[in-house]
Amino acid sequence: MGYMVPPAREIPGELDRDSAISVHIQLREVLRNYVLNHSKAGRQLPSERDMAAHFNVARMTLRQAIEALVEEELLERVVGVGTFVARAKLDVTLKLTSYSEEMARRGMRPSARTLAFEQIPATARLAKELQLEEGQGVIRLRRLLLADEQPMSVDENFIPAWRVPGILEAGPPPSLYNVLGERYGLIIEWGEDTIEANAATPSIARLLQVDIGAPVLRTERHAFVSRSTVDYSVSFYRADRYKLRVPLQRPGVRARRMY
Repeated sequence: MGYMVPPAREIPGELDRDSAISVHIQLREVLRNYVLNHSKAGRQLPSERDMAAHFNVARMTLRQAIEALVEEELLERVVGVGTFVARAKLDVTLKLTSYSEEMARRGMRPSARTLAFEQIPATARLAKELQLEEGQGVIRLRRLLLADEQPMSVDENFIPAWRVPGILEAGPPPSLYNVLGERYGLIIEWGEDTIEANAATPSIARLLQVDIGAPVLRTERHAFVSRSTVDYSVSFYRADRYKLRVPLQRPGVRARRMY
């Protein structure tokens, strides 16, 4: 985890025993203030014993306050280790924006490490997904995507080579969808995602800096121009950094366009 356990005395604030507000609620708000204003994501909280002694409360009262903040996803427990300030989870928003657009919108600094950018012959599976003949040329772009230098996902995109002549010459694009739209006139109009829970393989675990077998979200996307698949991609998201948000509507009710 990287941090020494801090002492409880660094938590500002105190409890008012004469207040009508119950002690565990006061303590919850003291801890909330500490988490939001005096600590940072991933940092461990002082030990329960130290905090209970510092605030002169029963361990049960302290746990009640902590549990409320765990439910709010401000704190997270690691069994046998301690309680930590939770890292904010990002929505996997089902929109056809590029990764760089999405991270910039969230105020995070996007970057990418290119793992492969090449032309390969379509395997039977890729030919099926991209509506090609087996062996036809496919552009493969595999990247590790980061936000504020932290690994977030491994993305692998496959594009029919005939759609994007000369794309390899310019090197890996900083924003794939921008290049498809601006250079090749391929404005992605709609898409379909299939999302499932997976366990991280050794190679994915190494890239995402998680344990082998840790939960990851696997997203398979077909992105279309008209009725043709222009981009088929498979992404693995760190499950501890993402949550899935899916807008729903009743059949027959006019939808607000999402993209």
